[in-house]
Amino acid sequence: MLQFNDDELDQMTLVEGALEITSVIDPSFPAARIRLQLKQLAKEAEHALMDEPNPHLRLEGLIRLFYREWGFQGDQQQYFSSENALLDKVLERKKGIPVSLGAIFLYLARHLELPVSSVGFPTQYILKIDWYDGEQQFINPFDGEYISLRTLRGWLIGYKGPFCELKDEHLAIADNKDILARWLTVLKSALLREEHYTDALRCSDLALSLRPDDPHEIRDRGYIYQQLDCSHAAASDYAYFIEQCPEDPAAELLKLQVQALNEEPLTLH
Repeated sequence: MLQFNDDELDQMTLVEGALEITSVIDPSFPAARIRLQLKQLAKEAEHALMDEPNPHLRLEGLIRLFYREWGFQGDQQQYFSSENALLDKVLERKKGIPVSLGAIFLYLARHLELPVSSVGFPTQYILKIDWYDGEQQFINPFDGEYISLRTLRGWLIGYKGPFCELKDEHLAIADNKDILARWLTVLKSALLREEHYTDALRCSDLALSLRPDDPHEIRDRGYIYQQLDCSHAAASDYAYFIEQCPEDPAAELLKLQVQALNEEPLTLH
């Protein structure tokens, strides 16, 4: 489990938090090497943009450097691959998803003293720039393009329905804890698709250390337990979800699952 409280997580960079959680999931993860690679990228960015005092132009230079010269890009062919959420693979392949690419970009932007921060927008992770004159801009870290408020409103309507309104809370700066929890959910889902159930279970346990008693996370852990033939542990997690979310459409189906799982003989692992 993570040995950090919420304040300690928020004092880290988002990248550092991601390195910590990945090291818990996979003890062989090369976190030290990744830190050196990130420091080298930061030095290269500082060297390339050291003569640009204008912060707006410095941001434009970082976008050009990151997405064009270095070639980082969103993985449109294998979006749901676990490699897109693992920073060693993202740096190696220069492909990722919004949260992994955005975390690296954010790390570099902070080194260049640019006012960039995280936003856990409902549809995906985005970056916000709060300029010193009060102007705000938003960047899609998947491709490095600026996003208008009109586009964000369209994303929200597509996600939540035609009567949803874009509110300030949708664009608020997010805590590292919340972003890391979403990152874990993405990684867990990818590992489940790839049938890496033991690693997925570690993701689920870590997510629950960030959001204890989350019924949806406990339901997902129940599914993982079921794949690992831990029938009674799966039944217990499903029962908790049913108790906490009785109106959820999945509850009735899970009741049948609980009954069947409780009839199976106890297996010790």
